[in-house]
Amino acid sequence: MKILLFDIDGTLIHSGGSGVHGMNLAFEEISGIKNALHGIGLAGRTDELILQDALNRFALQWSAQQIEQFKTRYYIHLAEDMQRPRPHRRIMPGFPELLEHLHTLKHIHIGLLTGNWAKSAEIKLAHFDLWKYFDFGAYADDESDRNKLVPHALRRAQEQFGVIAQRDRVYVIGDTPRDIECARPHGAVAVAVATGDYTVEQLRAHQPDYLFEDFSDVVAVLEVLK
Repeated sequence: MKILLFDIDGTLIHSGGSGVHGMNLAFEEISGIKNALHGIGLAGRTDELILQDALNRFALQWSAQQIEQFKTRYYIHLAEDMQRPRPHRRIMPGFPELLEHLHTLKHIHIGLLTGNWAKSAEIKLAHFDLWKYFDFGAYADDESDRNKLVPHALRRAQEQFGVIAQRDRVYVIGDTPRDIECARPHGAVAVAVATGDYTVEQLRAHQPDYLFEDFSDVVAVLEVLK
């Protein structure tokens, strides 16, 4: 039995900037501050931490109600912007073919491990008709620290399917050093792919267990994942 946990942004898809656009608009609506996320690091980080960085930058302390208002407005803006043309929005090489193959294998369970909140993950993936492949996952709703997300995904796999996998049969698949690092504390296998902001050489420096330039050679990727 294997559990495969996929990152979203830079690994499965590129939203074309809809995510940061939606966050900026929502932040402005709550605080009146424009382009609040400008210059804040996004790659491999959770939405919770990104929002907190923006709040810290402007010395703001939002109530729980304000944070929920922000999320609600963000989801609306994200969904609207995903319907607008953006030149860099795309599905990454190898998808959905890779997911189609994996979905047919009874010993494989496919989930998500992402810095997105669950609702924003659904909005982004549904646009590309990829949400249907993922029955469970771990999200920024669970933890702000990405390194603590793996147990949430494994708990949900057990609750939903009765699946308990040995840790070396759990694969964390992503495009940033943070994806590699979040696998380590849990004994999971780190699979890196250079389709995001990091090159093959930059990812290799973090010593993933497997490294791909992209997933366009579906057969080669399946040899590792299945």
